[in-house]
Amino acid sequence: MSSAAWVPVGRIWRTRGRVGEFICEIDSSHPGRAELIHHVLLRKPPREAEFDVVRLWYHSGRPIFQFSGIDSISAAEPWEGSEILVPAEEQVAPEQDEYFHQDLIGCVVEDATRVLGTIAAVHEYGAHPTLELTTPAGGELLIPFVKAYLRGIDIPGKHIRVELPEGLTEL
Repeated sequence: MSSAAWVPVGRIWRTRGRVGEFICEIDSSHPGRAELIHHVLLRKPPREAEFDVVRLWYHSGRPIFQFSGIDSISAAEPWEGSEILVPAEEQVAPEQDEYFHQDLIGCVVEDATRVLGTIAAVHEYGAHPTLELTTPAGGELLIPFVKAYLRGIDIPGKHIRVELPEGLTEL
């Protein structure tokens, strides 16, 4: 299957234990999303390979995966930090007013008077996602992705309009 037929759903944080398990993060607000993952592509350039999920369990609320053919810490270590992708047809559809991180990345964000930047990453630090923008001057700007600030989202057009509180862009 070509890489174009895969969509990112999360990442491997680090190995766990001696039998090749991984502590992972799955980017989804859908409860039970990890349980729907059965076949993955792990990508850590220049390395990428397909694996089946052999085991999934949770520790401290985080999904712990074990993949076929990875059965030791030495086999697992090269995959630390890998992106986890699933076949495109297994992608869970977002709810109303929900967006996939990969759909937001690359969107131009502007307020009423100027372009604030282009979304380079989406971070999940707690209560709400945070958009990491690359500003037109090449700097970085972090803004909360909350409904109260959104004035329009055009995912196909890669454009988001916001109205941010006074001074937020100067922090």
